[in-house]
Amino acid sequence: QVQLVESGGGLVQPGGSLRLSCAASGITFNIYHMAWYRQAPGKQREFVAAATPGGITNYTNSVKGRFAISRDNAKNSVYLQMNNLKPEDTGVYYCNAEFSYLVMGLRRASTYWGQGTQVTVSS
Repeated sequence: QVQLVESGGGLVQPGGSLRLSCAASGITFNIYHMAWYRQAPGKQREFVAAATPGGITNYTNSVKGRFAISRDNAKNSVYLQMNNLKPEDTGVYYCNAEFSYLVMGLRRASTYWGQGTQVTVSS
């Protein structure tokens, strides 16, 4: 049974910081690409940051220089350090795990999502 359990969300003032954690179980963590997505009220879920199994990272433009994704393969965990938070960062943050592979030349993927953790940036 695969589980991705997020924690660390909360209410923070603009300019503040939060660190989100995602603990994975039931998967071979060190072969999965791990990512964070977020969904603001009334909007579609959007990509925030990702880390490959080897630790190469990628960010959406709006969080570059403020957020940092990291992973600890020994602890089956991925983290998102969020600094200088802005009201537009408000939303539910979801942990995502994905492993892509080929079957007879066709790409397949195993994808899992956590339940989400609320981040609210407000004064």
